[in-house]
Amino acid sequence: MDWGKMIGKGDYFEVAKGIWGMKEYFVNVYMVQNEDDGKWVLVDTGLPISGSSVKKMADDLFGEGTRPACIILTHGHFDHAGSVKELAQEWNIQVYAHAMEMPYLTGRSSYPPADPSVGGGLVSDLSWTFPMGPIDIRRWVAPLPADGHVPGLDGWRWLHTPGHAPGHISLWREDDRTLIAGDALATVKMESAIATITQQRELHGPPMPVTYDWGAAEKSVRKLADLKPKVIAAGHGQPMRGKAMRQELEQLANNFYRLALPAQGRYRNRPALVNASGVVFLPPAVDKKDSTLSLVLAGVAGVVAFGVVVFLRRRQMIA
Repeated sequence: MDWGKMIGKGDYFEVAKGIWGMKEYFVNVYMVQNEDDGKWVLVDTGLPISGSSVKKMADDLFGEGTRPACIILTHGHFDHAGSVKELAQEWNIQVYAHAMEMPYLTGRSSYPPADPSVGGGLVSDLSWTFPMGPIDIRRWVAPLPADGHVPGLDGWRWLHTPGHAPGHISLWREDDRTLIAGDALATVKMESAIATITQQRELHGPPMPVTYDWGAAEKSVRKLADLKPKVIAAGHGQPMRGKAMRQELEQLANNFYRLALPAQGRYRNRPALVNASGVVFLPPAVDKKDSTLSLVLAGVAGVVAFGVVVFLRRRQMIA
């Protein structure tokens, strides 16, 4: 089923057998169902304002009042875990994430700050506004099983793919070679507001402003390319599939520093250092030469662009 095609009552898209997604403004959430028992799992929860949309999607796909077996977080950034506390509390279900994400999900550490100096577009320029502080969901969250199996899902395993976040994971179903990649890579140029709004389909490295370790990010993309997936569903952008996608992915893995590394930036040559307690070292910030007026204009443009997205989204929901 094509991106954006209506499924049931909602504007959702089908990725592969038993996998549905929804673009919530600029980030995707996914629902994955077991074929045998009909149970399903929510992968990521979108923005802090996404809770009602996620619940509506669940009701539309699986029946009113349904709830998932659990929530799996690819990582805890604000656009992927924004509604996790609301949903976990309302549904009274377990949340799973990688052990290295625990400091950021239990209130102990902020993530490395976003880096607006990486360039590439308006989204990068505005990334200094991104909330990178911790949330506290210790009542619901638990580490993923060390053996790699995914709670609630048959035939899936999780892969540690750090670089964008310390405990970032991707999900892999060997049976049909389907990959839910989170932000280990993107299928849209996330740094550009125009590309994000139009959803122009392109394979890219992880979103640049919030990638703290480019060496780890390269290894993660290489790990995913070695899987030779048939379908990629990323955290940002449209699903991609087929031979051309695999060729693009292999090219990205082989030429990662040329294709994905920012020309400048705080973490370009020296990563932030993290451990099981959180961030332990940050390289110095790179001075941006933008004037105050430029930053103000960028902020105004960002507000306008976001307003357009919200307006279009509400029109879709009303229609």
